[in-house]
Amino acid sequence: MKFAVTSKGDAKSNALMHKIRAYLLDFKLTYDENKPDIVISVGGDGTLLYAFHRYIERLDKTAFVGVHTGHLGFYADWVPDEIEKLVIAIARTPYQIIEYPLLEAIIRYQHGGKETRYLALNESTVKAVDGTLVMDVEIRGDQFERFRGDGLCISTPSGSTAYNKALGGAILHPSIRALQLAEMASINNRVFRTVGSPLILPAHHTCMLKPVNRSDFLVTIDHLTLLHKDVKSIQYRVANEKIRFARFRPFPFWKRVHDSFVSS
Repeated sequence: MKFAVTSKGDAKSNALMHKIRAYLLDFKLTYDENKPDIVISVGGDGTLLYAFHRYIERLDKTAFVGVHTGHLGFYADWVPDEIEKLVIAIARTPYQIIEYPLLEAIIRYQHGGKETRYLALNESTVKAVDGTLVMDVEIRGDQFERFRGDGLCISTPSGSTAYNKALGGAILHPSIRALQLAEMASINNRVFRTVGSPLILPAHHTCMLKPVNRSDFLVTIDHLTLLHKDVKSIQYRVANEKIRFARFRPFPFWKRVHDSFVSS
């Protein structure tokens, strides 16, 4: 088996990264940063997001496992005291592959018929470069609403516990093939109206955003913030690709939610 290890970059995470690498090499596994079968992410959820985007061209071949060295994470389910147990499991135990859906974003431009495609593990957001965002929201090709406000957040079920939750969105189990659209400070008065509630769309539904009075936008894809000019439309749907996690033991999602948000 070929493996790679990524680190958050702090002293504690780097030390664990080197220890994991040394242990796995002792078990005669092959270290390969370019074409790993499994990637061990050491740090937190942000570190795993970076690893996901680094190996985004190998999603059908690479599985991820996370070790958290800080706060409890939703992707990193191993702790530093369990490193030896994890290494033995990777080296000697056939692991279960769990697949979770991703978000596809296709940005089309006003000139030249060009488009850019992205995949997000957590979410994508759209904001105006300055002032109020005004976007027509289409669902399955039909006009749904004209949004006015600070921005829109489109999240995966895996990302529903992140920015989406802060916006009042629902928490979805990460195995559900859906996307969620949440509003950021929408303007609602006698003249302007939005639905005012998060929308959960199934995998066979597409959400299209079309600019009304501007064409330059700040679009985030997970941790990346990108300026896009002359935008004609932004299309969101559940991607065909999935992220693959290597599971060596049960990963109780609702317990993780409880421990993160409910338990004192």
